[in-house]
Amino acid sequence: MSSFSSIIHFFLLSLPLLSISCLSLSQPPNTKPNPFILPIKKDPSTNLFYTSVGIGTPRKDFNLAIDLAGENLWYDCDTHYNSSSYIPIECGSKKCPDVACIGCNGPFKPGCTNNTCAANTINTLANFIFGGGLGQDFIFISQQKVSGLLSSCIDTDGFPSFTGNDSPLNGLPKITKGIIGLARSNLSLPTQLALKNELPPKFSLCLPSSNKQGFTNLLVGSIGKDPFQELYKFVQTTPLIVNPVSTGAVSVQGVPSIEYFIDVKAIKIDGKVVNLKPSLLSIDNKGNGGTKISTMSPFTELQRSVYKPFIRDFLKKASDRKLKKVESVAPFEACFESTNIENSLPRIDLVLQGGVQWSIYGNNLMVNVKKNVACLGFVDGGTEPRMSFAKASIVIGGHQLEDNLLVFDLNSSKLSFSSSLLVHNASCS
Repeated sequence: MSSFSSIIHFFLLSLPLLSISCLSLSQPPNTKPNPFILPIKKDPSTNLFYTSVGIGTPRKDFNLAIDLAGENLWYDCDTHYNSSSYIPIECGSKKCPDVACIGCNGPFKPGCTNNTCAANTINTLANFIFGGGLGQDFIFISQQKVSGLLSSCIDTDGFPSFTGNDSPLNGLPKITKGIIGLARSNLSLPTQLALKNELPPKFSLCLPSSNKQGFTNLLVGSIGKDPFQELYKFVQTTPLIVNPVSTGAVSVQGVPSIEYFIDVKAIKIDGKVVNLKPSLLSIDNKGNGGTKISTMSPFTELQRSVYKPFIRDFLKKASDRKLKKVESVAPFEACFESTNIENSLPRIDLVLQGGVQWSIYGNNLMVNVKKNVACLGFVDGGTEPRMSFAKASIVIGGHQLEDNLLVFDLNSSKLSFSSSLLVHNASCS
């Protein structure tokens, strides 16, 4: 497998103007909003992505995992953390989106306040669902200080049982202390930033394939010429689908999912359609099925009834191409001797609504697991929903998103995508 060195950018160009009564517009009239830029890196141990923000007075920097499905920004405000500018959101106030309240027996500090609006502290990799307090504090995005933004913190040091697999931080990169959510939620950080700057609902994402590629960036606002303009010639567009059933860890009846779904009609391997029942790829009345995009799944997961015919066809095509299969390496099934295989790999196409195809090949297909061995980066997602979550038929994971430009336009409910930019000898820089 060849390696590529480039600087990738993750741009959040703008997001929805949703109704959040707690935020006020601070932008002076007739001035252009300032862009907000955050560095983003890949963690080699978990294959997840993270960024960094500063919070509070004095400023403390927190590395936070990036979750496309995350509804808010939450962080571990441990026993040693405090902030003089922290303001808890009072339960029952106009700023409180929920009727639930939390309290605390310890000294007043972020994460330990009384009569405080409850906020979800959700990590889909953890074994439990946790609750934190909703608060308002300064948030520093690079060198810009932003006021009036809502976030949630939880003091894990205050609960001795929050250790190991029971921790809200379970499964996240060890360098991180929480999650920054980018979902269709009023409390997600980009949505709040967009509201404060009166921006249209649109953001772009391009993830690095290595922690050595420098930084990716998050940008909110307009700075003249679109830095992605030269890459749009590689982009195709498909509708974003709203799953009408809540699919998160906290499901609310009658409320649609805040995750990002696309309508995959078929899967092709080397141009041949995998034989699947169409119903397996659609969303049923319980919210199961469909295809969602996830930054918290390192590799693409296929529900077992999709995975079995898919892997069978892939292995057949690999055999036709004279690829030398070797012993499987968990969690992957299809593993091969990797010497000079890059140009011999079968190509996978996701056929989307409108007939456009998201092509997956090269580095987005294979994972180097050890010397001279590479495995197909698609895994068996099983059959049963995890916890009480609705289960997608396909979850496009982080490895398949790397070096792909994705533009989420929530105003027109469309996703624009480039497939791998490396094939075009281009990068997100």
